[in-house]
Amino acid sequence: MARVGYIGLGLMGSGMARNLMKAGHELVVHNRSRAIVDEFASEGATPAFSPREVAQQVDFVFTNLPDSPDVETVALGPDGILEGVHDGLILIDNSTIKPATARKIAAAFEAAGAMALDAPVSGGDIGARAGTLSIMVGGPKEAFDKTLPLFEAMGKTITWVGESGAGQTAKAANQIVVAGTMVAMCEALVLAQKSGVDPERVVDAISRGAAQCWALDTKPDKLFKRDHAPGFKAYMQAKDLKIVVDTARTFNVSIPLTAVAHQLYEAMIAMGNGELDNSAVITVLEALANVEVG
Repeated sequence: MARVGYIGLGLMGSGMARNLMKAGHELVVHNRSRAIVDEFASEGATPAFSPREVAQQVDFVFTNLPDSPDVETVALGPDGILEGVHDGLILIDNSTIKPATARKIAAAFEAAGAMALDAPVSGGDIGARAGTLSIMVGGPKEAFDKTLPLFEAMGKTITWVGESGAGQTAKAANQIVVAGTMVAMCEALVLAQKSGVDPERVVDAISRGAAQCWALDTKPDKLFKRDHAPGFKAYMQAKDLKIVVDTARTFNVSIPLTAVAHQLYEAMIAMGNGELDNSAVITVLEALANVEVG
């Protein structure tokens, strides 16, 4: 069994870290909020007080943080992981960040004699707890092969996509589809409601045909109950879509549908609903149509 560090024990990270513990790995944990660290310590993990302290004690260190600047600070900043680097250390970042940031971090670790993988995930908090995530990985194939047993404790679909930054590019593509299908599903429900047709029966009618998708499989029941508790918070969806838009601009790629989806999530934040589930983008569409589904 490996000695593993995990930094960032939020909605996703806590489930993933617990699955590493369930698989028998020794865990060293750090988080900005200490309450969750104390909780993990009570379950058998070793607490640490800085990213550097985590790195000094482990062979693999995972990070799961909100955005590119957070990952860069934890990896490369004062008292960061790089300050605790040692031969053979592998950094695995499960955050969703800019591909360019992933490549910058990987280069810094390579120069220090270590390796880094960008390994964003998809599947939400449900997948994080159940260990059924899809994990898309960029970075040295050697590091991927060494880390694979750890990935297998957290996910079911694990793909080495290519060199550093490739995992984050795959996640950007993933978020294009996730946001697009989520918005489309919500538009369909609003159209049905406004037309006087039972949205639940519409879901029954279309959910096993060509319209079948993850959003339609998992979200309607919550929406019909007006349950907007987060699995994946809307403000994080907006953040991910900004990464997509910025990356597309870098490579001169036109993504008009994604740009509209990004604006709808930004509108949701402006309405004060950024902490709700990303499926609650339906509230923006309901406001535009002057109707309420459910």
